[in-house]
Amino acid sequence: MPLGIGNIFNGLFKQYGHTVILLLRFIDIAMLIGAAWVSHYLWLRQFVIDQDYRIVVSLGILAAIIFFEIGQVYRPWRNDAMRGEIPRIVRAWVSAIVSVISIVALIRLHFWFGSSYRWIVTWWVLGLLFVLTARSLLSHMLQWLRARGWSQGRIVLVGLNQMAVAVSRQLSQSSWAGLQVIGYVDARSENRHLVDDFSLPRLGGLDDLAAIVAKEAIDEVWIAFPGESLAERAQYQLRHLPVSIRLVIDCFAFKQSKFLSLNTVAGIPTLDFSVSPLHGINRYIKEVMDRLFALILLALISPLLLVIAIGVKLSSKGPVFYRQERVGWNNRSFTMLKFRSMPVDAEAKTGAVWAKPGEQRATRFGGFLRKTSLDELPQLINVLTGDMSLVGPRPERPDFVEVFKDQVPNYMKKHMVKAGITGWAQVNGWRGDTDLNRRIEHDLYYIQHWSVWFDLEIALRTVLTGFINKNAY
Repeated sequence: MPLGIGNIFNGLFKQYGHTVILLLRFIDIAMLIGAAWVSHYLWLRQFVIDQDYRIVVSLGILAAIIFFEIGQVYRPWRNDAMRGEIPRIVRAWVSAIVSVISIVALIRLHFWFGSSYRWIVTWWVLGLLFVLTARSLLSHMLQWLRARGWSQGRIVLVGLNQMAVAVSRQLSQSSWAGLQVIGYVDARSENRHLVDDFSLPRLGGLDDLAAIVAKEAIDEVWIAFPGESLAERAQYQLRHLPVSIRLVIDCFAFKQSKFLSLNTVAGIPTLDFSVSPLHGINRYIKEVMDRLFALILLALISPLLLVIAIGVKLSSKGPVFYRQERVGWNNRSFTMLKFRSMPVDAEAKTGAVWAKPGEQRATRFGGFLRKTSLDELPQLINVLTGDMSLVGPRPERPDFVEVFKDQVPNYMKKHMVKAGITGWAQVNGWRGDTDLNRRIEHDLYYIQHWSVWFDLEIALRTVLTGFINKNAY
């Protein structure tokens, strides 16, 4: 299913899935608390959790709440989603436990230096098992209840097209929504099949809609065919019936964009498919976070910066910093700083060229800086001055931008946000001499789904996966 349709379903089903998603949050917390108690009893044989352990449990639950949100554990639920849920839950719970262990080690709680490592490992294992078991039981219970018609909303579609088929598929795979498509009505008399493996029964024509709604005890009518006249006819047919009517937006009409989402601007509903997320308060939140963390990081790593600067000066003649023009937010050029990794005349003959495997342009010390990404650290100064962000699409030279904008679809959309030191493409391995199309796909995904939590996830993954770049030459 195209990503844009998924975004629309997220908003469309919110009112139906809200109860189940809220229930999932409470179940997860209850399961993690239960796992902590069982682990505590197994190792300490005490029914009441000690105070020190209660502090750790509280930190773990708080971390789980945060990382479960970051890890998108509570995305719209589907019957077949357990295989996709397990990796997300594992990653989120690992991150939560690692955070707790780090905090406990930093504040040096005395109990940590005993045998409690067995308790926290047991808690992690039992917590994971309890959460997955509870979710599986809830999924099977919902399927059992829906199969018996409990709170099952019945839907008729008006018109049959690709969007109608996508709607039917999604609803059939979303037990939490409690909705079932009975069939469709259409002005055309013949049964129509848009795909080989999926079809819907035709219940009648548009003039039969009112009778079908009454006979089949229909709760909602979804109009899945474009055209004002069809919507007006359906609305007229149903004027005497207390049935909900919805218009399903046909996203297949917007095939040029993968990123679609519903929005409201000054009370006006809009379908967004190319919008910067950094408007209003979002822009100022990101600005404050970027500059604050950049200042803190520069203060913390200043000894390292001094050592690297000395190494650069000793490795070859020339300045410590390499200044390079790059294209950033709103296509504005800025001067990006790096530790110099090449001799000063390395590009005198070639000009701006893309780094290739086997090249020997970098100095010996500069090659080490590139491999470890330490040459990028001065860009914290760019963040402090407002030219860059800690997280965002990597900036490129103007010469390359002029070439790539005609070769890579939607390439210039990456400039809708500030360029970053690290980004979604980089933590997924698309850095250096890699497929530009895949990098841009990840950059656009980041722009479409930006949030403070997403930035924190990327920053955390950058730290956890390290700074080694096998594609740096």
